[in-house]
Amino acid sequence: MLSTPTRWKVYEVLKQTGLDVECGTGARTKMNRIRLDLAENTYFVRLLCRRKHNKSLIFQTKEVLFIKAKGRGSRSRTNLDRYGFPRGYLARQKFFFGFQTGDMVKAVVPRGKYQGVWFGEVACRKTGSFDIKGKDGKRIAQGINYRYVQVIQRFDGYAYGKGVAELA
Repeated sequence: MLSTPTRWKVYEVLKQTGLDVECGTGARTKMNRIRLDLAENTYFVRLLCRRKHNKSLIFQTKEVLFIKAKGRGSRSRTNLDRYGFPRGYLARQKFFFGFQTGDMVKAVVPRGKYQGVWFGEVACRKTGSFDIKGKDGKRIAQGINYRYVQVIQRFDGYAYGKGVAELA
């Protein structure tokens, strides 16, 4: 955050460039945000503080889609322990029983400890016993058989969410 004298100096320098420069207040931004029923995030703030155009703004949606690149795997073919010695080897294949780690899935488990319906990201194993991770990245169901799992969306190297916290 800039101090008040610094902010006004920046404003004066920008004004001298001949560009269309406006200076607004947080109160105006908040009033417009409440009037338009928008979420409090920086993507709308830049639009709301403008005097000239905020009366004619029409939003098609009130949500912002956040996309984060996650990659498609690792080149490392072996895991190492803390001393640097090999500790198991990664599988040579990516798909197991038609699933790939990172796919968004729905699992309908009829009985057992994890009985119920689970939505999340799948972590595949060669044995066919899968783990399901929730939005926060923590395991919510463990050891789910591949027969109970259906693909909702294939893994494409990106994570999608409506908020930054969902992608952490």
